[in-house]
Amino acid sequence: MALEIIESCTNCWACMSLCPSKAIYEAKPHFLIDPNKCNECSGDFEDSQCASICPIEGAILNEDGVPLNPPGSLTCIPVHRLAA
Repeated sequence: MALEIIESCTNCWACMSLCPSKAIYEAKPHFLIDPNKCNECSGDFEDSQCASICPIEGAILNEDGVPLNPPGSLTCIPVHRLAA
């Protein structure tokens, strides 16, 4: 079990202090998650804290590569209306 932060991350620092396992670290060009430390907040919180605070849709993926905040989820813009 480990989440992944991808290149759309803007290094806004919102997630880093919320991670109970201290798995998020600063890297270039964006933050990364140490898969050896990340437990998806299991035992601490019901939802992954990094995804709950992340303002960038699609920046954090679950272990299957599925965005935890998919496009349109934060803006309520239907995916078919988003610019390609």
